[in-house]
Amino acid sequence: MSYADKVFKAMCRDILENGTDTKGELVRPIWEDTGEKAYTIKKFGVVNRYDLRKEFPALTLRRTAIKSAFDEVLWIYQKKSNNIRDLSSHIWDAWADEDGSIGTCYGWVVGQKFQYQGTETDQMDYVLRQLKENPYSRRIMTNLYQYEYLHSGGLDPCAYSMTYNVTAEEDGKLVLNGILNQRSNDVLAANNWNVVQYALMIMMLAQVNDMIPGELIHVIADAHIYDRHVPMIRTLLEREEFPAPKVSLNPEIRDFYQFTKEDLIIEDYRYGEQIKNIPIAV
Repeated sequence: MSYADKVFKAMCRDILENGTDTKGELVRPIWEDTGEKAYTIKKFGVVNRYDLRKEFPALTLRRTAIKSAFDEVLWIYQKKSNNIRDLSSHIWDAWADEDGSIGTCYGWVVGQKFQYQGTETDQMDYVLRQLKENPYSRRIMTNLYQYEYLHSGGLDPCAYSMTYNVTAEEDGKLVLNGILNQRSNDVLAANNWNVVQYALMIMMLAQVNDMIPGELIHVIADAHIYDRHVPMIRTLLEREEFPAPKVSLNPEIRDFYQFTKEDLIIEDYRYGEQIKNIPIAV
């Protein structure tokens, strides 16, 4: 059965049984439909590990929109865009202005130029260069949480940094691993979406550098379940798990900037009934 399902269930049980209830605290989020305070049960310092050599970490308890998640990660790191008109899904619509911009955040930050060893580059091009020229470096990372840009961004980034680390197998083959740091994670709405996205990032970067996709470690400072999401989480905890889907990329692509949503191949994805009408906290 899917390892991602087992990790998800264990995390949710831990939050519900051992987490902290924020009811009565001064919280920022409100329910979109009623304007009432959106309280959570939260756990500080959650760490989940996924080995991409064994299986792709998509939930089967319900469907994760893998292609839409892929489209968004390309929007941020490949297109380096902050405009929702460059994105197929509508997940950022609430934060966009009349021109479609979400301001100085996410893809905009990735694309900001800086000087590195006498050459002008940006965060993604820096990562690509280091993986080719200095793969064993301990300094290969992106960081979207840039304080000087927060005031003019539509929102502060939640999944904000990715650190890449290369190891070698006994046969000399290089393995690309990554640590995703997330300051805040809505477990029902976004947890597996983020896991899938950064698993695909590792897969893309590994492929264009002739490496093997290795481990994804997901570090969450504040993993929370909203009060109105608790019954839905309990429903998922009772569901049957299916085998993990087979997810791969078009093997012909050798340039990170050439990937498109159509290069994602998903096979044997079986999953449970969708959770519908999930309340949204903003």
